[in-house]
Formats: sequence, C-alpha cells, structure tokens
Amino acid sequence: MQKAEIYVVNEDELVESVKLDGSIIEAVEHAFGELQKGNATVPPIMMIPVPERTGEVDVKSAFIKGLDSLAIKVASGFFENGKLGLPSASGQMLVLSAVTGFLEAVLLDNGYLTQVRTGAAGAIAAKYLAPSVVENAGVIGAGTQARFQMRGLYHMRPFKRIFTWSPDSDEIRDAYVEDMSRALGVEVIKAEDAEEVVRNCQSVTTTTPARSPFIRASWLHSGLHITAMGSDTEEKQEIEADVFAKADIVACDLKSQCFRLGELRSAKAAGSISDETVIELGELVNGVKKRRDNDKQITVCDLTGVGIQDTAIALEALARVKAADKGLKIGGR
Repeated sequence: MQKAEIYVVNEDELVESVKLDGSIIEAVEHAFGELQKGNATVPPIMMIPVPERTGEVDVKSAFIKGLDSLAIKVASGFFENGKLGLPSASGQMLVLSAVTGFLEAVLLDNGYLTQVRTGAAGAIAAKYLAPSVVENAGVIGAGTQARFQMRGLYHMRPFKRIFTWSPDSDEIRDAYVEDMSRALGVEVIKAEDAEEVVRNCQSVTTTTPARSPFIRASWLHSGLHITAMGSDTEEKQEIEADVFAKADIVACDLKSQCFRLGELRSAKAAGSISDETVIELGELVNGVKKRRDNDKQITVCDLTGVGIQDTAIALEALARVKAADKGLKIGGR
C-alpha cells in the first residue's frame, strides 16, 4: 500500500508562512459561510479543566464538505503561566485526510494558528457589524489576542488610535502600548479603566478570562460595536447581561456553543436575548440576515471559537508550507 508523506511543521516555519492577512480572513469567512449552509460538521468542544493551575485543555475540530482534509486541534490555556515567564496559550493541530482518515500533517504551532484564526474572526465581525468609520479602537486585555484582535480590526477599519485597559501589571500594559504603536503605527493610549475605553471608542474588543462582568450597559453609546471573545467556558463572563438587551444586533459565531460557553449564556439566562434574536456570522456572510446598516446602531458579537476556523486555517497553513518547501517530511514510499 502506498503511504503518503506526513509533514511535521514547527512553530517558526508556521509563523514565517502564515500572517493575519486578507487570504486568511477570506478562508475563515468562507468556512463560516459553509457552516451556515449546512455544509460543515462541528462536534461539541471537549474541554478538560485544570482548576489547580487556572488552566484548561480544549479539543476542537470540524469537517467542511468539499475539502479533502480536516483538522483536529488540541489547545491549552493556562492563565498563571505568566508567573513562569511563559505565554498562557499553547497547542497543536493534526491534519487528517477526509478521504482515508490517515494523518497528513502535524502542525506544532504552539497556539499560533489559533491566535491568527481568532483574530480573523474578529475581523469578520468588524466587517459586518462595526461602524463604517472607526477612529478610536478599544481593547480590554493586553495579551496575545489583544494584539491579534487589533490587527484584524485594523485590516477592516483602519483606525487612528487604540484605547487600552487591562487588569494586568503596568509592565505588561506598557509592553502592549509599545508593541502596538510599532506594529500599526497608531497612537496607543493607556486608559484609567474599562469605562474610559468604552466611552471613547467606536469599536471595543474584550479579550480577558474574567469570571465576573466588567462592561456595563450604562456605558454604551450610539454607534458602538463590541466584540467579546474572552468567554469560552461556563465560568467566564466579561459583559453584563443588560448590554445585550440594549443592542440593536446581537451576533455570534455559533449559537449552540455561545449559549453554552459564551457571553450569550448569562444574557439568555437573564432574559436579555432569545434564540430568535441572535444571528450567526455565517448568516451575515451569506446575506441571510442584515448587517449593520447605519452608524447609530449598537452591535455586539460573541466569539467562542469554532472548529471550522481551525480546519480552515490549518489547511491554508499547510498549503503555504508546502508551497514554500518547508516542514519535515516523514514516511511515504
């Protein structure tokens, strides 16, 4: 029997080959569209909590019809890693043939591809829900995803400045200011608190693992868009439920997942939303539901991360690696 080669690709090779660019965003956007059409199978997330280390290990996957391969991702988030001088996120992806089931590649990305595809989802949310002009972008948090979210937003709405606030140390916040000033060439302002961020910005992204809400409904203003991507387990919440009751459009990546793990869980429990009032990104992508149609609406999008994103970026990454003749090839005959 002919055995196919297996690609083993390290983090450096993936970082060199894969950036948060238009092609990546388009690949993830296409995946959301296929999900809405019923052309994707997304199993429930398997989440293994490690509470002693404020950690969790998640397994996500999806099959998208028409593709010859699929991805299975094992991702970890250990939020005390900063004390050890380590990033909080890590992980890897396996690419399997959707024809034979055989392993095709091991992408040792250390969570990098997850960061990129999550930034892409934020960009897609902004494309359909952010006001047409964003001068001030806000971000809560100062970690890796706070960086990718601003890169993704800038791709869709080139802004002039960032207002940032984080519960992290001054050292971490200062590093964020320096990094994003250099990366995007914009002014970065350290806000005194989360309220200052929300009140001064047209688009705000929350990126923390908070267990109690800190975004208040009383801070909302005309034209505001919020992308919430920190809550992805039953214990997390960044936004109080009344925020959703005041929004003109409430969207998410996958309703079944967000009602269980995301911000929508507490909003639904409080009666601020219902299944019928929430739309999915795929419905916006395919034009099934209306996007923002004026700059006075208040919009919110809840992102929990869907397996289709992982399959989309894994296959795009593998294609780029092969085109660049990177990766270690093993097996085959």
